[in-house]
Order: sequence, then C-alpha cells, then structure tokens
Amino acid sequence: MNLYLDDDSAKGALVLRLRKAGHQVVTPADATLSGAADPSHFLHAVQNGLILLTRNHDDFKVLHLLIQATQGRHTGVITVRYDNDPKRDMKDVEIVRAIRNLEQSGSPVANEFHILNHWQ
Repeated sequence: MNLYLDDDSAKGALVLRLRKAGHQVVTPADATLSGAADPSHFLHAVQNGLILLTRNHDDFKVLHLLIQATQGRHTGVITVRYDNDPKRDMKDVEIVRAIRNLEQSGSPVANEFHILNHWQ
C-alpha cells in the first residue's frame, strides 16, 4: 500500500516496519506538514494517491463522512483505535499485520474508512 501517516502515527519504528513490509510510506515531515491540521494531512494524502493511516479516529471519521456526504472521493482512511489499555492497544507489528490482512482480503480501501483493530 501507498501510505501517508498522520502526525500521531509517524513514529520511526512503525515507519521502518511498514517499509520493511514493502509499503511506500510518506510522513508529515517528508511532506513538510508536521503539526498541520487534519484536513491538510487528508488533502495531501488524497492529492498524492496515498491511503491515510491515523490514530485520530474521530476527526478523520468526520472528514470521511463529509466527503461522502458531498459525493466526493478519497483514497481511503485506515485507523487504529486505542483504549488506553496497553494490553489491548495494537503494537507496531500488529498494525503491519492488520494492513496485510486488509490488503489480502481484497476489500476496497478507496473511499472507505477501515478500523485496523478489526483486521488483526
């Protein structure tokens, strides 16, 4: 997958794991968007054909719904939900595996909003 990682997901260890798994990964630092507002991150992902990976479920769900409501299109959002319980929160290796599972399922990603926790 061609991924754009939101600020909250662009930690070095995850970036390395995703690249090692064969994904193209762009971070906000690569795009000179570190600290930008969520719509700016989403716009960059859409304009560059990248699927957005974020831990900011609620804000990007609203952006996804806005695009759907206006009959627009986007490249897809995949999000990781955290419950503030380290035992249940996804680790980097689990995120990479969930992306692989989603990819192998053949489920559409463009114009969709996937919660990776469901793909473990």
